[in-house]
Amino acid sequence: MSEVIFPSVNLQLNINKIAFQIFEVEIYWYAIFIIFAIMVGVIFSKLDNGKYNIKFDTVLELLLFVIPISIVCARLYYVIFNLPYYTQNPMEILNLRDGGLAIYGGIIGGIAVIYVYGKIRKIRFLNLTDYIVPYLALGQAIGRWGNFFNVEAYGIQTNSIFRMGIIESEKYIEVHPTFLYESVCNFIIFIILYLLRNKRKYKGQITYIYLTLYGLIRFIIEGLRIDSLMMGMFRVSQVLSITLFFIFGIILIYKRVEKPGNEK
Repeated sequence: MSEVIFPSVNLQLNINKIAFQIFEVEIYWYAIFIIFAIMVGVIFSKLDNGKYNIKFDTVLELLLFVIPISIVCARLYYVIFNLPYYTQNPMEILNLRDGGLAIYGGIIGGIAVIYVYGKIRKIRFLNLTDYIVPYLALGQAIGRWGNFFNVEAYGIQTNSIFRMGIIESEKYIEVHPTFLYESVCNFIIFIILYLLRNKRKYKGQITYIYLTLYGLIRFIIEGLRIDSLMMGMFRVSQVLSITLFFIFGIILIYKRVEKPGNEK
């Protein structure tokens, strides 16, 4: 049981990362939120049946490959950038209940699967990604609450109005609830993409907007976190995020200036 306090609203919570037990098997909230995020994404995807000439049955078949492979890649990405620890504790590689899924690893794995699937089924890659990314953003917004129940993915100490009080190393500190920042920002990205998905002017527009916006917000939020994956002195997610922001931001500007809506 962990105590979490939001001083600005005088809210004190006692949270347990274990939701319940089934035959002495502990079910963690982290897993429940991941499953719930997937379910919500699938339900919303069904509402877009036929969009961009893609049937929901096709998307559902694709997700049967994307979801497990993305989870594996998210874990591998996390493990690779924590290799010294997992080299010493190899059995911990399989322990997902305490967190340790890197969203960028999942996105990379998912993109690879979508590309191969699109080639096999002869479906445009960017049509598939445009169909899926609004609900990816929604799933990220929901999934971040698993970090809350694990009391992880928080930031540096602060006296901000949004601060969250926790016990760390038997000491009370107040930190940035970066999991909350990212959840809210991802939900806003979802709303933007959801509203724009019927108004896209060219293949890939929704995907490019997602990568640009997520790259920006993740770059900012990652700078506040204390648990970033590192490569030397650089935060891996910040480097990748700012790269995505500039590359796809430039593509969006180019498309707007050079190709004003002549492609569907």
